[in-house]
Amino acid sequence: MHPILIRNNVKILGEGSQVIMFAHGFGCAQSAWKFIIDAFMDDYKVILFDYVGSGDSDLSQYDKHKYATLEGYACDVIDIIEALELSNVIFIGHSVSSMIGMIAALQIPEAFKKLVFIGPSPRYLNDHDYIGGFNVGDLETIFEHIAEDYVGWSKQLAPVVMDTPSKPELSDFLQECFEATDPSVALAFAMATFKADYRDKLKNLEVPSLTLQSSNDIIAPLSAGEFIYKNTPENFLVVMKATGHFPHISAPEETIKEIKEFIGDSKPIPTSGHLFAS
Repeated sequence: MHPILIRNNVKILGEGSQVIMFAHGFGCAQSAWKFIIDAFMDDYKVILFDYVGSGDSDLSQYDKHKYATLEGYACDVIDIIEALELSNVIFIGHSVSSMIGMIAALQIPEAFKKLVFIGPSPRYLNDHDYIGGFNVGDLETIFEHIAEDYVGWSKQLAPVVMDTPSKPELSDFLQECFEATDPSVALAFAMATFKADYRDKLKNLEVPSLTLQSSNDIIAPLSAGEFIYKNTPENFLVVMKATGHFPHISAPEETIKEIKEFIGDSKPIPTSGHLFAS
């Protein structure tokens, strides 16, 4: 097996020829996609992986300098695409992986067909008229809590970001995902995520993209999704009925429907409650 596939714990599933690649967000691993991937198995070649430092990746390959920025994580995506000689890739990225996927698509646009951003944000920090959802003090507190008590912080965070009080088992699942991540890696990934600013890169994206925005998401507010929609060529924005930052876990049916509508061969048809780019 190719060393990159071992390093990133790459799994290749599905019966189709069209490649669809799922990229997990902060504190998670490929297991976070388990609620939706079955819906793609018959028609797609499904690629799952863990970023180095996450899940069952090879932690010995973790380089704190490389992964100090999101470009380092984008290298993981590009390495996998090149190792498998993939083309025409449909990339599904959750949270920070939305911008990681964009970075990869800016570097090798010819390898991508479409991008799907689930709960994306080009910048989490508020900046003048831009509302990212956090101020400097918020981020400093997050970093302090992760450094001092990552497990305790994750226990508090999971139910808030999942936002499904009637289904506590989903928060428990997310908490288990968080706790499986090495705290030092989690801190570095959080800093790379929350300090990033990719607003000025959006205009350069050539690959068609979909922004899936939850109705109530404290991590990536609607203002962030709308900024992407307004500043990215060929971006479509769908405001979902789902709430929370993990609709692929909390609302799998709706998430599957919106993804399939966008990645199908026909152009998405605007429906009530949807905003689409012209």
